[in-house]
Parts: sequence; structure tokens; C-alpha cells
Amino acid sequence: MNGCGRTLLLALPRLWRRPFSGTAWGSGPLPWHTAAAGLSPTYPSRGEPVRRWGAAVKAPHEPPEEEEEFVFPEYLPEELLLVPKEENHQQRGAEGKSEPELAGSDPRRRQQQQPQERRAKPPREGHRVWGRPDPSVPPSGVNCSGCGAELQCRDPVVPGYLPSEKYVGLVGSKELLEEEETKKERVVEAKEGLKEATPQQKALEGTMCQRCWLMVHHQKALQVQMSREEYRNVVSAALRSPPRHGRPPLVLCMVDLLDLPESVLPDLPELVGSQAHIFVLGNKVDLLPRDSPSYLKRLRERLLETCASAGLMDLRQPSGAQNKPVIDVHLISAKTGYGVEELISKLQRSWKFNGDVYLVGATNTGKSTLFNTLLHSDYCKSRASDVINRATISPWPGTTLNLLKFPIINPTPYRIFRRESRLKEDAEKMEEDLSADEQKQLCTLKKQGYLIGRIGRTFQAPQKLKKNCEIEFDAEALSFSMEEEPYVNRVATTKKIELPYNEVKDARWFYDTPGIVKDGCILSLLNEKEVKLVLPTSAIVPRTFVLKPGMALFLGALGRIDYLQGDQPSWFSVLASNLLPVHITVVEKAGAIYQKHAGQTLLKVPMGGEERMKDFPSFVPQDVMLEGIGNAEAMADIKFSSAGWVAVTAHLDNKIHLRCYTPEGTVLTVRKPPLLPYIVHIKGDRLKRSSAYQTKRPPPLVENLNTNVNKKKRMGSKG
Repeated sequence: MNGCGRTLLLALPRLWRRPFSGTAWGSGPLPWHTAAAGLSPTYPSRGEPVRRWGAAVKAPHEPPEEEEEFVFPEYLPEELLLVPKEENHQQRGAEGKSEPELAGSDPRRRQQQQPQERRAKPPREGHRVWGRPDPSVPPSGVNCSGCGAELQCRDPVVPGYLPSEKYVGLVGSKELLEEEETKKERVVEAKEGLKEATPQQKALEGTMCQRCWLMVHHQKALQVQMSREEYRNVVSAALRSPPRHGRPPLVLCMVDLLDLPESVLPDLPELVGSQAHIFVLGNKVDLLPRDSPSYLKRLRERLLETCASAGLMDLRQPSGAQNKPVIDVHLISAKTGYGVEELISKLQRSWKFNGDVYLVGATNTGKSTLFNTLLHSDYCKSRASDVINRATISPWPGTTLNLLKFPIINPTPYRIFRRESRLKEDAEKMEEDLSADEQKQLCTLKKQGYLIGRIGRTFQAPQKLKKNCEIEFDAEALSFSMEEEPYVNRVATTKKIELPYNEVKDARWFYDTPGIVKDGCILSLLNEKEVKLVLPTSAIVPRTFVLKPGMALFLGALGRIDYLQGDQPSWFSVLASNLLPVHITVVEKAGAIYQKHAGQTLLKVPMGGEERMKDFPSFVPQDVMLEGIGNAEAMADIKFSSAGWVAVTAHLDNKIHLRCYTPEGTVLTVRKPPLLPYIVHIKGDRLKRSSAYQTKRPPPLVENLNTNVNKKKRMGSKG
């Protein structure tokens, strides 16, 4: 009996389960059929009774095909999986004690919860912006190394703002600044129009503005006063400037493949002029899953068709026709490096050293990422990569505010020969032959994308050159009380590396331009936290559901599809950020669910509760009629602006009626033909008592490794 009693006492603490919070992820183990698919249950909202896992799984009177929520906990950041401590005190028992307090009386239960309490992080407070503006200080004439805006301390909402305490601490006293402003005559180089930098301007070189610093170090975006027309004027003025070296510029038009066709600028010919040559780059190919062996060829054809629809090119003209504005179309990944080495080789063979190169495109297409990638490649002068700072990268639209540039290396025959030799050696390497750092980086990129490329460097800068010493933005030093006198010690800076005039006097420059803001983009309605959840930063894992007529699908609170009429069930494959939840319900309950859970944990984006939804636009319906072409191929994509899309697959001749909802002011696009028509095949087995299928993540592919060449040969021999 004593042994049986001990067994019961030891088993009692295991029966105590922490219920799920209404605003945070639970800490209990997932059921095997749910954890295997990467799904999570529907969370109750505040005020609803909390259900335990056992009750949620065993309740037979709640059919799962009516209401289901599908997210991916394994792809969420670790801090999102933790339960904040504030939530623990809101879940009170019948005796006025919370669940952790009840468990604290048992030593075994306390030991089980200690590791999770150590992992739990308290909610971060908003970063305070220190410093004061000073309208009396003149502008610097020096651009921010991160976004390109002119550094100033006059107005915090104007681009390039730096607190006056930091600004004056770097360049000296205000008297020196005013004295410098009175000097009207500057030494100007007649050939290139280069101004001689003053000591005050040299002290600011390489400095980030406050906005870029907060983006990089605190992931906080500050609003600036810059309209869509101002972005366009900056780009247009740069492209329409008198041609240097007697040649019009080459324009690299960056296109986001996830946002076709909206990411192709329809008025690009008017923006760049009739003389410019255009090279179209389809970026973010690494985020798209491989739905068929020839999907890259199909993506390139879709991009060509979109460019032709936008008036950039005429597909009826032969490829070698003269006066053809679009030279070529190329697929790349600026983040993982896929296709970048081939892009550099194409530019050095076709464009050579003829003139300047401008990188243009809509916001959030990855221009600054490509700028940083090319900065440390064979396309940039080896000495310049140690002198010029990297551009600021952020998911927030409109990060780059002015032109950023680096000098292009002259592709002489000797340099091209050396580069081709290095590329051949790199292609013959196996993954085991790479260094430990390269293997670690390769492993990280495999988790982030499907297509990976290795970018090397043929010509290295001399070892005596060191990287720029970045000026540290000390927020604590800019904190003053009302009684204290603002005083900042001037930071002792080391001698900076500079490019000699002889190296840049005849240089051709590569320019990164501000992104053009798109009309009807859903990102303009979101705050910085919501943008991070909506924009995919890792490889998209497709989520497929089979819906009957009368069912509805939510993509967060940003989009909704009602399956109103149809002869048979149809498949809906969601391609969006893995952090954006999908919720399945019936049409009769869809309106009530949106009213109750929009802004809450269930739909997740937008976030902020009722106060947030007061300012958020309401849903606007749009009817869509489609006809199925077979259960093996999707017939169309329902695209919710930049939030993602749903590929619809139906049986042959099955005419379906959909009612799609999107926030007012945003664009809903029915894309025909779909971008990935065979995406329905990337799914696992169907989950029992559910409308969802298990998820499958296709394996990654490294572009220039010998192991992949052997795998292709083996796959070809088997076929």
C-alpha cells in the first residue's frame, strides 16, 4: 500500500497542467499529430473559459473542419514561444492563486518550471530617443553612411537627423560651425566637381543618423517626412543627370518575385529616360519552394511577361534587336547570394566599364541587401570595400533616403581571367573542403532559403588597410536632466582610411537609390512589429487546406477568402510568411470571428486590440469566379498585396465562386497564370479530423558546390 500511495503522490503533480493564455504561447507539450504538422490549437480570447489540451483534443462535439488555426511554432522566434510573466498573474484559480503559485508548493513541479522561467524574457520597453534638436546649427553637407540622407540636427522628423549634443560633439563647437558656414569659397575640382571636405565634414564621415542607428541596434523605425514624390524626384534627378563619360547609365531594375506584378514599376521608362539600358533582376528567388523541376525557367518567363505588360519590353522583338531597353532578365537572391556571381560576370562581359550603374525598384525589393553584397564582391574596388560603410537594411519600407555608392572595378582581361579561374576552383570544392566559418555560414543560409550561392573575392585589399572605426552612438551620454548642463566629450577618433583622388577621378560608380513607394500596399497600414511578421525572411513553407463550399480561410486579419459555391472540395495553398497564422472556419461564423479576434492573438496581425482596429481599414469584398483545370495544377493566385497569396486548385470543370476580402485601400490581385502552379503537390498526409495537410519543406540547393553537381547527375541517371 505504501508503494501504491507513493506512486499516486508522484503522479498527482503531472496532472496539473498550465492552461493556455489568451495572449501568449502555451508551455505544455503539443499533441503528436499537431506537433508533427507544425500546427497550434485555437487560443481562447480574454474573458473566455480556458481549456486544457486534453479537453481541446477529446471534445467530439466540435468538428475541427469548422474552426482551425494553423501556424508554425517551429519557425517562430524563441521569445515568441515564451509566456510573459504578466500573463501568469492574470490566470487566477478559484482560491485567488495563479497556476504557478499552486505549482510552487510542489518541489518537483517547481524544478520542472525553473528552466522555462530562466528562458522567459520580460517585455522590452520602447527605446527612448535622447537628445535635442538645434535649429541654429547649419546642415553638414555629409550624408549618412546608412541611408544617404544629409546629416543635420535641426529637425527630428527630417531625414538625416542626429541629436545636437552628438552632432556638436563630433564636429566641434558651434562657433566653428558658424565660421565654416560663412566661408563661401570652396576648393572645387574642375573635372569631377568634387568638393574638398572640411575638417568638420571629415569628422562626420561614416556616421549614422539616429534613424539608422535605431534600426540596426534596436530594430526600431522612426517616421520621417518624405513623400512618395520626393522619393521619385531623388531617383529621377539622378538618372536624368548629364551622362558621365559620354554614356547613358545602366539601370538595374530590382523586382520582388513574391510581389508580382505590383513590384514592377509601370512608369519606369518615364523615370529612367529613353536612353538608359535596363537589366531586370528578379530577387528573393530563394524564398520560393521548388514545385517542379523547371520552376526557375517558368519564373523567368513570368517575369518577362510582367515586364512586357508594364511596357518595359516587347516580346515580339528578337533578343539581339537594337534600341531594346531591357537587355536581360536574371533571377537572384541578394540575401543568400544565389545568382550573384553569374550576375557579376554578365555585367562585366556586357556592360564592362562603359558608365555608371543605378539600382532602382520599389520599396522592400532588396536593393540595399544587393548593394551590401556587391560591395564585398569582385564588382567593387578592393580598397573601397574597406572604406565605404554598408547600407542600412530593415524590413521597414523606405529605409534608403538618398543615393549610396561605391566605385566599380575596371574588368580588364587579366582580372576577368583571374576571376574565372577562381570560380572554377570554387565550383570544384566539396562542402567538406570549406573552412569552418564557410560551413557555418552555409548551414545558416540553408535554414533561411532554398537556393544558396557562395560569393568569393578574387582581389583582396592590402593587409595594412583596416576597416573604418565607426563612431559609437552613446545613448546614455545624451541623457540629461533639466538641471544639468548638456556636455559631451569629444570622441578621440583614429585616422580614417580614404580613397585617393587618383583612384576615383575616372571611376564608374554603382548607386543604390531610394525605393519607390507602391500605391495600395498593405505595408503602409502596418507598424514596425507587424511588418516583421508579414514580410517573409526565411524560406516559405507552403500550407495546403482542402475546403468545402461554405468554409472560409483567414490569412491573419489581412485577408479572407469565402468559398461560396462549387461542386466539389478544392485545395487552397497559402504562400505567406511562416509567422502569419491561417485560420479555417465556416462562412456563417467568419464575420463574428473577425469582429472578436481582429487585433488579438488568434489572427495576430494587426496587433493591439480594439484600439488598433479602430484606425485600421475595414474589409472590402470582391467576388472572384474561377474554373478548375484539374487537381494537379492551380488555376489562379489570390494575392493580398504584399502579405502573400493563396493558390487555388480545383477539379476539372469545377466552377467555384469565391468572395475575397482585403483592407480598404489595398490591392487584391487575381494572378493568372499562377506563379507556382504545382504547389499543391508539396504537402504531406492529411491530418485526421482536419482540413489541413502536413507541411513539407523542400531541401535546399547550393549553386556552386561539387556535391550538388554529382547529385544532379545521379538524379538524371535514375530518371
